[in-house]
Amino acid sequence: MTHLFTGVAAAVTTPFTNEEVDYNSFRRHLEFLIENNIQALVINGTTGEGSTLTAEESSRLLEIAVETAAGRVPVIAGTGSNSTAESIRASREAKEIGADGLMLITPYYNKTSQRGLIRHFEAIVNAAELPALLYNVPSRTGMTITPETVLELSRHPYIVGLKDATGDLNYMSQVRLVTDPSFALYSGNDDTALPFTSLGGQGVISVVANVVPAQFQEMYEQTFTNLTRAQELHYRLTPLISALSVDVNPIPIKVLTSHLGFGDYEVRLPLMPLEEEEQSRLIRQFESMMMEV
Repeated sequence: MTHLFTGVAAAVTTPFTNEEVDYNSFRRHLEFLIENNIQALVINGTTGEGSTLTAEESSRLLEIAVETAAGRVPVIAGTGSNSTAESIRASREAKEIGADGLMLITPYYNKTSQRGLIRHFEAIVNAAELPALLYNVPSRTGMTITPETVLELSRHPYIVGLKDATGDLNYMSQVRLVTDPSFALYSGNDDTALPFTSLGGQGVISVVANVVPAQFQEMYEQTFTNLTRAQELHYRLTPLISALSVDVNPIPIKVLTSHLGFGDYEVRLPLMPLEEEEQSRLIRQFESMMMEV
């Protein structure tokens, strides 16, 4: 099976206005991303505050993404859960809606063993019959997928890649060593996207690409044709990426999506918005970077 995408995918934010999902702003944001060369859309993931959305909201967001993309770029649905049965339900629904693929986070809170991970992921993809990316983010879930487990799962015809949000390039190298090149590896960390790609990754599922999709995609493309230019873009983007670490994702990036006109600056509890001074500092950093790139 071919890769779901190569290059930069946006882990798309979910805009809120007056505490409700702002579907019109969401649609406009998707158009902005597609028009600015994004290569895939990841919906209802961590950055989309998927854990606080109702089932109805998640479904409607995915429907809008599929309608808006209209085959121009793949749409990948975040349907992972610490409940295998719930993940199967959401994944089957995503297929019915028309998603091109799934993104499946490791179980959290109840967690499991590596043997349990294999059974969990296989049960989901066997039921959904849709290409799936594993999502390894131990800082949020408290567990990791070992390279040996990735290898075992990569043999499944519907498990086609891994979003690696460990931030550990040695982990990425160990996974690349044991898996077939047809198994896609995507960085889940914007700050390591360039070295990750140079080590054999197929791209990045990005937070900052919500506001700089064209620039991030150019960095990816230049990695193969003009490394000097790719490095230049990396270092211009780095201060903004660093500034986004002021608080937990997606609290900071939504300052900037709101600044661009995609919904009010709102996050859902238990997340809290940045203080006004921090918001202003982040916007100044963004505008300064946009003048340089």
